[in-house]
Amino acid sequence: MHPTLENLLAHGPVLTDGAWGTQLQLRGLPIGECPDPWNLSHPEKVEEVARAYVAAGSRVILTNTFGANRFILERQGAAAQLGEINRAGVAISKRAAAGKAMVFASLGPSGKLLMTGEVTEADLLAGFSDQARHMAAAGADGIAIESMSDLAEIKIAVAAAKETGLPVVACMSFDSGANHDRTMMGVTPERAAEALAAAGADAIGSNCGQGIAGFDAICRRLKTAADLPIWIKANAGLPQMKDGKTVYTQTPEDFAAYVPQLLEAGASFLGGCCGTSPDFIRALKAMLEKSD
Repeated sequence: MHPTLENLLAHGPVLTDGAWGTQLQLRGLPIGECPDPWNLSHPEKVEEVARAYVAAGSRVILTNTFGANRFILERQGAAAQLGEINRAGVAISKRAAAGKAMVFASLGPSGKLLMTGEVTEADLLAGFSDQARHMAAAGADGIAIESMSDLAEIKIAVAAAKETGLPVVACMSFDSGANHDRTMMGVTPERAAEALAAAGADAIGSNCGQGIAGFDAICRRLKTAADLPIWIKANAGLPQMKDGKTVYTQTPEDFAAYVPQLLEAGASFLGGCCGTSPDFIRALKAMLEKSD
C-alpha cells in the first residue's frame, strides 16, 4: 500500500468530502458552465467550499480541477490557462485544509471517445500527464481519478497519474444495465477492479452515477475482485427537476444510514458526490464515530 494511504487508514475508515459542482452553483456558478476556471476568477468562492468540508470533518478534500484537462478546457477557450487552473485548484484546497486534511487532486474524463477515434491513446496520455504534473508541482497529496466509464481511458489516466509518484485513486461510475452495475461502456465492478489493480492504482472505487442505496453491492464486488482500499462517493439520490432547477431530495441522515453496510462491504474511504453538502459530511462523520 502507498505510504500516504497507509498512514491515512491507520486509524480506520477515512472521511472524504462531498460535491463541488452543486456547491459552486449555490455560490453563483451558472448551470452548465465549467467550474474549473473559477479557480482564477472566483478563488474565494472555491475556497469557501473547501473550507466548509474541512470544518465538517473531512480528512481528505478534493480540488476544483475535475474538468481541468486540455480536452475540456479547449472547449471553454481556456486551454492556455491549464497550468494556472490546476495549480490554483490545488493551492486553494491546501490553503483551506490548513494541515487538517489531505488534498487529493480531482482528475476527470476527457469527454472524448477512444473507440470512435475522436482521440488517440497517445493524446490522452499526454493530456492527463500534463494535468497531473501541474497537480503534483502544486503540492497535491494524491490524485483521485473520478467518474470514468471507459476502462481504456481510466487505465491511461492511472498511468499518467502514477508518473507523479503520488498515490492514485481510480473510480468509475456504475449507472447502466438492468441492475445499474455497469458503466456506460459496459464495464462491471469485477472487470474494473482487476484491470485497475493491474494498472497500478493504489485504491479503487466508485463515485457518482446513482444514489447511495446501490453502492453496497458495488463496493462488495470491487473489494472481492481486488484487495485494495475502496473509495465510495455516492450521489444524494437521483436528481429531480423542480421549477427548472436540479434538486436532490435525499436527506443527510438517510444518506448516512448506509454507512454500516458500506463499512461491512469493505469501504475504506467514504464521502459524497453530486447533491451532497457539508451537512452530509457531518452526518457521515457522526455515523463513522458510532461505528468505531
